[in-house]
Amino acid sequence: MAEGILVKQLVDDLKLKVLSGQESLAKKTVTTSDLSRPDFEMTGYFAYYPQRRLQVFGLTETAFAKGLTSEELSVVLRRMCQKETPAFVVSSGLTPPKEMLIEAEHAGVPVLGSDLLTTRLSSVLTDYLHVQLAERRSMHGVLVDVYGLGVLITGDSGVGKSETALELVKRGHRLIADDRVDVYQKDESTIVGEAPKILKHLMEIRGIGIIDAMNLFGAGAVRQDTPISLIVHLENWQPDRNYDRLGSAEDTQQIFDVPVPKMTIPVKVGRNLAIIIEVAAMNFRARSMGYDATQVFEQNLNELIKENSSEDEQK
Repeated sequence: MAEGILVKQLVDDLKLKVLSGQESLAKKTVTTSDLSRPDFEMTGYFAYYPQRRLQVFGLTETAFAKGLTSEELSVVLRRMCQKETPAFVVSSGLTPPKEMLIEAEHAGVPVLGSDLLTTRLSSVLTDYLHVQLAERRSMHGVLVDVYGLGVLITGDSGVGKSETALELVKRGHRLIADDRVDVYQKDESTIVGEAPKILKHLMEIRGIGIIDAMNLFGAGAVRQDTPISLIVHLENWQPDRNYDRLGSAEDTQQIFDVPVPKMTIPVKVGRNLAIIIEVAAMNFRARSMGYDATQVFEQNLNELIKENSSEDEQK
């Protein structure tokens, strides 16, 4: 889990309105993706007040606040303005109580606003914070979007990962990251990969050096991030190794808590790796949609065996 993000980044990325506390935006940090709807707190119950969370005020909270006297509301909001409290966020284009603006300004807690309805705003905030605060790892490899599937190409240094990705980009696919891929777990079944800021859109091609894929091939040749659907591991051809020829072997690689499908492709002179990876992506998509060429082959083989057996019995 990342240490946190500044409230200023939250405001800039989600286009939130700053209703109060502009000078505190760069001082306050959000450290959790959980949100707080301060219902019990509005009644004066603070035994389990989650002060580190964004405090979201919707129609219910603001309506309840109107039923309190100015003094009662000031006392409640003063207790909510803790040192760790990152910000108040008011949804649905509602006007915050003047007591909130006064107490928040005094405590240095920003008050933010949004025109989104409370449920939608909560969803947007949670998804954004979950991504920003997710634990990240770096993996050695190249990540390319091939026919809408995120394909992570791995292998030893010098095996041809970047050159293969370059050929894929030339064939109309999109580069996400070269050499190093930052990955994080988005949910229980999704791993997302992205490029480190310093390497965004850049590729290293031995003999040429650093190239900018977006500058050379256009904005359509790159993508910011993508879920990783398949890992393709490239390794130098080993004559004594038995490689999968039917596609019946199923292998996975664990990234965080998610097993990602993985296949190994031997690298040999004369093999067009870009085309092989294209076909691997298309075949993976076909399997995910219910069509398995390996099963078709096995069915055809079984039928042929039955036919030959019947002919032998008739003889």
